[in-house]
Amino acid sequence: MLVLKDIHKFYGENEVLKGVSLEIRKGELVTFVGPSGCGKTTLLRIVGGFTDATKGDVILDGKRINDLPPNMRDTRICFQNYALFPHMTVSDNIAYGLRIAKWDKARIRARVDELLRLVELTGFGDRMIDRLSGGQQQRVAVARALAIEPKVLLLDEPLSNLDANLRLTMREEIRKLQERLQLTTVFVTHDQFEAMAISDRLVVLKNGLIEQVGTPIEIYDRPANEFVAGFVGYVNFLDATVERVDEEKRKAVMSTDIVCDLEINVTQEVQAGEKVLLVVRPESVNLTISGNGKKPNTCQGVLKSYMYAGSIAKCTVEIGSKRMIIDQYNPREAEKFRPGAEIQVEIPRNVHILRRK
Repeated sequence: MLVLKDIHKFYGENEVLKGVSLEIRKGELVTFVGPSGCGKTTLLRIVGGFTDATKGDVILDGKRINDLPPNMRDTRICFQNYALFPHMTVSDNIAYGLRIAKWDKARIRARVDELLRLVELTGFGDRMIDRLSGGQQQRVAVARALAIEPKVLLLDEPLSNLDANLRLTMREEIRKLQERLQLTTVFVTHDQFEAMAISDRLVVLKNGLIEQVGTPIEIYDRPANEFVAGFVGYVNFLDATVERVDEEKRKAVMSTDIVCDLEINVTQEVQAGEKVLLVVRPESVNLTISGNGKKPNTCQGVLKSYMYAGSIAKCTVEIGSKRMIIDQYNPREAEKFRPGAEIQVEIPRNVHILRRK
């Protein structure tokens, strides 16, 4: 287990980490996410020994490793630019750390061959780095990091230099490899969608503090606060006031800033008169052309934009003075949705509720 205990980091008078504590279980893939300057890369570098913590402890399997240099820790890092040696072959890059550790030649050769098979680069050992694609270079960097069999693998934006299709492929390969080896892995990325796709848990940071730790589903469906809800995925926020509560049916009627009242299923205690914030994800809203009759939880709106992209259409709808983003998946009547059309917007009963502070 990797334990971070009350980690602080100052650069001069600027405190970039403000008491971060976290436990990462063996075999878990945990991703640090947050806006630029939140401290995620600094925290990763502290785990790897490339940056010293001003205060706090890094503990790996019960042993405090703060004072150990990077090469003496059971951690290995893949940098954003891979940091491969261009004058060496693929095999020599992978074997570099093994030679430093004074392994004998036969053992090195066997380990390099094993790693080439693991990252599906068998037959590439004699190639120079500049003859590899970006995805192949990334796999060499991972193989080199795994050579000494670290207890913790650190990945610092490893996919940021790849194109979209290759990012998807390499993301799947990293996850498959990590699960096969049951390797404790800490991943840093600025891409929240990538983080949700690859991780067992996310750690959302802001201004040097942890805002929430949870599985991708927990973070997306039950964000701890407005910042987390807005950072992870697209969201519509609706200001609401609880008008009345049916505790037996676990329902509440709420007035909102989109003119119409909404009936919301409640899984937490709310009181009549309480001000709350409703977290409405774009894909949860149903959009139809205005017709006769009015369904519950339905408001009249005007379509301001409609961008059809095959399997999805992204819409902007104006309801009174409020604009909402709505996603339609598998749209089949795109020709009916034209800017300026009057439409019905159905808000789901199951939305996440945040209390106003």
